[in-house]
Amino acid sequence: MTLQLPPLSLYVHIPWCVQKCPYCDFNSHGQNGELPQQQYIDALLADLQADLAYVQNRKIHTIFIGGGTPSLFDASQIQRLLDGARTLIPFEDDIEITMEANPGTLEHDDFNAYRAAGVTRLSIGVQSFSKDKLNLLGRIHNEDEAKIAAQKAKQAHYLSFNLDLMHGLPNQSFAEAMHDIDTATSLSPPHLSWYQLTIEPNTLFYSKPPQLPDDENLWQIYEQGQKKLAELGYEQYEISAYAKPGFQCRHNLNYWQFGDYLGIGCGAHAKITLPSDNRIIRTVKIKHPKGYLAAQNYTFETTDVIEEDRPLEYLMNRLRLMTPIAKTEFEQRTGQSADIIKVGMQKSIERGLLTETDTHWQLTPKGHMFVNDILSQFI
Repeated sequence: MTLQLPPLSLYVHIPWCVQKCPYCDFNSHGQNGELPQQQYIDALLADLQADLAYVQNRKIHTIFIGGGTPSLFDASQIQRLLDGARTLIPFEDDIEITMEANPGTLEHDDFNAYRAAGVTRLSIGVQSFSKDKLNLLGRIHNEDEAKIAAQKAKQAHYLSFNLDLMHGLPNQSFAEAMHDIDTATSLSPPHLSWYQLTIEPNTLFYSKPPQLPDDENLWQIYEQGQKKLAELGYEQYEISAYAKPGFQCRHNLNYWQFGDYLGIGCGAHAKITLPSDNRIIRTVKIKHPKGYLAAQNYTFETTDVIEEDRPLEYLMNRLRLMTPIAKTEFEQRTGQSADIIKVGMQKSIERGLLTETDTHWQLTPKGHMFVNDILSQFI
């Protein structure tokens, strides 16, 4: 089978935040003095310039500016980044450009300024509407600032905006979790990310674990939260993503469909298909801001996704989505025949985790609960 070029996205990492949250294992660094905004944007554009060979005559159809807290950067610098990127690589006419924002770093005028700079979609890190829980999570905003941020995003005429919300927080009751959902949905976000807090290595919570809800409470929160969101018209299209019709995050869909993405900035990851060499590669950029800003070559590491690993890598991403998996998509994205995973998929079908037609596989409701069991067939 021949690898086919998938759509191309761009991920931009801005590593600074006001302070490091105790649950965060992302490559982020607490702000210490004035940020080197101009120097960093210059480096991002030089980084992108060095990756142009990976574009292969494609246009960029989505951009995601993540962090850290990108909203610490001035709108004029974000515009300079986007204008510079557009001169290097053509953008699709309907490009989706998402920027993460912290309610505690946004001034009212910023919403219109980022929209004018070219950002079409905001992802606002709310996490909770409880003062107690926000303090435990180390967040710098309060409930009112989160509500105002959502309202201002609506007024600034973004094409869409997302609210990021966690559940399973330290000492969180069922009523508190439902209050967070009710408050979030009352603000009418077109998109909602709702996911369980997990304790990751190399975080403060890992070294000093908080008291989390037990499994029974977690299941009650999840089950009733799912029901509540569905009743309000939010369709779950991915494990932790819910959207009103037509407002799915196209950038994240490209990740989960094993599409290609360039990654620029400190520690940014990329995945690139090279059909002429029958290769799929992953790259990682220099992680620390000082090293990155001083670099001549921004790429820290390049590795091949070898052929025997491609089915697992594809499925680890694709099984996050609720939609059926086209066998032709598997073949185009991995360069391998769908027959290569036939035995493993059949075992999952026999266990009631998948169904199959001539053209597609589909997770069953039970399968959504046991994705790791399906993946174990390919390790």
